[in-house]
Amino acid sequence: MSYIIKPKDYERLLDMQQTEQGIKRIKEFFQENLSTALKLRRVTAPLFVLRGLGLNDDLNGIERPVSFPIKDLNEATAEVVHSLAKWKRITLADYKVQEGYGIYTDMNAIRADEELGNLHSLYVDQWDWCKVMRDGERNLEYLKETVRQIYSAILRTEYLVCEAFPQLKPFLPETIHFIHSEELRQRYPHLTPKQRENAICKEYGAVFIMGIGGKLGDSEPHDGRAPDYDDWSTPNEDGYYGLNGDIMIWYPVLECAFELSSMGIRVDKEALLRQLELKNQNERKELYFHKRLLEGSLPQSIGGGIGQSRLCMVLLHKAHIGEIQASIWPEDHRQACKDAGMKLI
Repeated sequence: MSYIIKPKDYERLLDMQQTEQGIKRIKEFFQENLSTALKLRRVTAPLFVLRGLGLNDDLNGIERPVSFPIKDLNEATAEVVHSLAKWKRITLADYKVQEGYGIYTDMNAIRADEELGNLHSLYVDQWDWCKVMRDGERNLEYLKETVRQIYSAILRTEYLVCEAFPQLKPFLPETIHFIHSEELRQRYPHLTPKQRENAICKEYGAVFIMGIGGKLGDSEPHDGRAPDYDDWSTPNEDGYYGLNGDIMIWYPVLECAFELSSMGIRVDKEALLRQLELKNQNERKELYFHKRLLEGSLPQSIGGGIGQSRLCMVLLHKAHIGEIQASIWPEDHRQACKDAGMKLI
């Protein structure tokens, strides 16, 4: 079932033509800023990968990938990517990218099991990026500094958009706050994870919630993570576990927390073995990606995804992601959005 947030007295500040112009400005400007800040080179990415290589992102482990047989490969099955988390790391190795540099690409995915709503569509578009780390950078401070660089690029893009369309007023804070998911749980012990996100984002405006995937003090994770890309189990210098997290903001149009990016330091051999054991998925050690990581042929890296339509939605002050991208919606969903002033593409 789809769920719609209907902001009271919602008014579109940009018409459809201005919206398309704004999307173009944001996508061109932000990716150049991201590339410069993190020293990333653009590469071409696949829309689908072969099943059985361990390359596709398992997300929470329950989502079904869109798949199809390939006639000229003896009916081998291809899967539309969920994300490029593992493909990027192999590309870093195969392209022999130097330490301190990385890659980014346009990632387009179909997530057929997505629960549709203001923030979720069947179609997912991200700037997927990954960067080779140097020795000594596998730590919390390097993760935080990378988050700050990404957030600064977001702030510069917000300024550009508000200069181009004066009816839009900036609302993002100048700095981003850092908190571990266990600290967040202890701060709001009687709230659900989503309610905790709302509370902390409303207080600070922009937050990086760290350590997502591992069990917290109540034996439950803040949110799900696959065991073979983000490192969510390594102890960090603050005494908690995990070297990953989500960039989230408080979005006043919908009055809720809004995730812009999921990212983190990627698993090394020790973290992969530990997390496969924790998730009872040791059989994955025999897959192509996992074998390469375990044999040491993949570089230590940091990476993530930044939602393209999501960033455009926020910076153009839209109430529904369908005002930014073309997708498929239930007819009653589309009509309800129209009645609430949200004109879906």
